[in-house]
Amino acid sequence: MVVKPISSGIESFELSLLKNVISEKYKGRSPVCYLHSYGCQQNVSDGEKIKGELERAGFVFCEDEESADLIVLNTCAVRENAHERVYGKLGELKHLKERNKELVICVCGCMVQQEYVAEKIKETYPHVSLVFGTFALPSLHKMLYEVLAFRKRVFNISENDDPRIYEDVPMVRGSKFKAYVTVMYGCNNFCTYCIVPYVRGRERSREPEAVISEVRQLVREGYKEITLLGQNVNSYAYGFEKLLRALNDIEGDFWIRFMSSHPKDVSFELIDTIVDCEKVCTHLHLPVQSGNDEILKRMNRRYDTKKYLEIVDYARSRADGFSFSTDIIVGFPGESYEQFCDTKAFVRKVGYDNIYSFVYSKREGTRASKLEDNISSKQKGLWLRELLDEQRETVEKLFHRFVGRTLRVLVEEKSKKDGFLTGHSYENIIVEFEGDESLTGSFCNVKILDAMNWALKGKLIDQI
Repeated sequence: MVVKPISSGIESFELSLLKNVISEKYKGRSPVCYLHSYGCQQNVSDGEKIKGELERAGFVFCEDEESADLIVLNTCAVRENAHERVYGKLGELKHLKERNKELVICVCGCMVQQEYVAEKIKETYPHVSLVFGTFALPSLHKMLYEVLAFRKRVFNISENDDPRIYEDVPMVRGSKFKAYVTVMYGCNNFCTYCIVPYVRGRERSREPEAVISEVRQLVREGYKEITLLGQNVNSYAYGFEKLLRALNDIEGDFWIRFMSSHPKDVSFELIDTIVDCEKVCTHLHLPVQSGNDEILKRMNRRYDTKKYLEIVDYARSRADGFSFSTDIIVGFPGESYEQFCDTKAFVRKVGYDNIYSFVYSKREGTRASKLEDNISSKQKGLWLRELLDEQRETVEKLFHRFVGRTLRVLVEEKSKKDGFLTGHSYENIIVEFEGDESLTGSFCNVKILDAMNWALKGKLIDQI
């Protein structure tokens, strides 16, 4: 969907009211916020926007719940364990609220966009003062003002068909050299197991000029890696390949990554664009979910394993080092062990550099939630272990293709091993090598000496 963007504005009446009540309540000091985002990169990006709006109001941020005046839990709805983690955390926070009556606890994001979850929080967790869904961020100043000024409990779960896109939203980014840039919101695919279209709405694309302007500014500020976000970037309304080529033309030394891609929409043109554009990394996260065609039909994925393999084969014909990662669901309702074995065989055939695998999690409101789940939790756990064992054997062999080569690596942080650093290569492979912490945030050339089943080990050649 193409929609007209709306500027978030610099100042508003609600923001002025909020600043006034903050000044009175906190006696002129800056109130402190602790924010934790669960789940995917899009959630992390949303959390950075929430921080940006709070910073405009005068908040500063901490890494310690005990020091906070405001605690924000930015939630995920994709799997059941994400729900349970939030409920468990809310139980813990009750004790903090008892010790500090002025503490404000907020729950927001995908999980509470589901009406039954918001109702449960309202009834079960009275110490939570503010709950808002994925479409309510533009009202944050107004909601927080009502909580602070009138001690109200505010619940704002907007309708999920709001098509508006707000530009110029401030962000407090979690990194000085890696940035997420959302290019589109929502999803139209309605895979039978997935809650995302219900909690994030239908697809809406940002205008290319807005995306290009944001990326250009990030590059000016010294960011080295830009990851474009969307539930299915291949559905970008203005042409995703065209956007990638425009971003590649921006002057500067930086990488472009993106996620996620839906296999039904990946074209050879996208592969050509990745390979032709030197700043677009030769890596594709391509969620397969299952290696059995019947299960893919039940999931409403709208591709088969043959179509998927055509993409993989073409990419590797264009670039020798092209790497793939994927998502896999184990134990979909009605799945047999033989069908699961098809997935294991498919993983071997493709040769993924990384897989993210999960047991099936029933999501209320999805079509799959009405299917009989005939597989026990114990069985699912055993199947998952089999798949991970298979992947460990596969990936160590695959990683040996890099031994002896020199890879360009973006250094991200200190390794757990003293004196070592870790980062990702252009192909999105973890690389560990000995080096000084001052290299963090820079590109380095690293000669690969050994391959493990999770990363490459190398020797620093030089800093770029």
